Amino acid sequence: MSKRHDIYATVTAQIIAAIEAGPGKWRMPWHHNGAPVMRPTSAAGRRYSGINRVVLWATAEHHQFASGTWATYQQWKQHGAQVRKGEGGTQVIFWKKIEKPGADDGQGGDGAGDQRRHFFATSFWVFNQDQVDGVDETEVKAVAPITPDIAAAQSFLESLGVPAEYGRYDAHYDPARDVVFMPQRSAFDSDADLISTLAHEMVHASGHASRLARDTLRDYHRDRAIRSREELVADLGSAMLMADLGLASVPRPDHAAYLASWLTLLKHDPRAIFTAAAQAQAAADWIHAQAGSAGHTLPIAA
Repeated sequence: MSKRHDIYATVTAQIIAAIEAGPGKWRMPWHHNGAPVMRPTSAAGRRYSGINRVVLWATAEHHQFASGTWATYQQWKQHGAQVRKGEGGTQVIFWKKIEKPGADDGQGGDGAGDQRRHFFATSFWVFNQDQVDGVDETEVKAVAPITPDIAAAQSFLESLGVPAEYGRYDAHYDPARDVVFMPQRSAFDSDADLISTLAHEMVHASGHASRLARDTLRDYHRDRAIRSREELVADLGSAMLMADLGLASVPRPDHAAYLASWLTLLKHDPRAIFTAAAQAQAAADWIHAQAGSAGHTLPIAA
């Protein structure tokens, strides 16, 4: 097994174990209570994204960490802290970009000046602040708490240029009409549930051909497995947005229909969760950029 495949397999196994050990009610390891621990950053204040968010969420949930700050063993030492003996690290991914000369183009050219980008996954181990002693709080850039504002969050998600219609509907996104359909507020157990569902559907909308052109949205109705992949992207993207907004991300009732297919997908394709997390992060980034251009920025953690 190659090192890169081993990284994929190891991280995917962590996610599968977290799902199978979950507390039930179809709760995934990326569902959370909106606390700052769900906006993980490095000790230097850099924000984790994509698959690393998912891995660190799962670890924080499993160990009940209260801190959202992570660093390598050596980085904690640089901050004057010491990882406690016996503490286990969490494997996160770093992508290295390598430029290589292009090959012969088949038309007499030698590829000179043509650079091809190759990305390689490597990993390193980080420890949560709750696993170390001697932390100088003035040296660690902690994530500031966010005061949840449901009305602001709803306005944020409705500023993307995608119409949201509320009525006697099941929540869904219609790509042909490019409209999100939502139940009335009274149909939800809480306002946070409404925002979580709206975020989920807006992540679907981000995949429209005129936006991120996600294949899994285009082919959503062709195959159940493709549908499952797109729903995984939407669920991860919604969880990322809810963490950014400081709101709880809770399981959707339709998770029961997807749970078995998600587990099957992850067990047969170690790269699937990486692809889904990357697409979810791209969707969340697009939503932030689109809302920001419309003047609807929120106090998102840096």
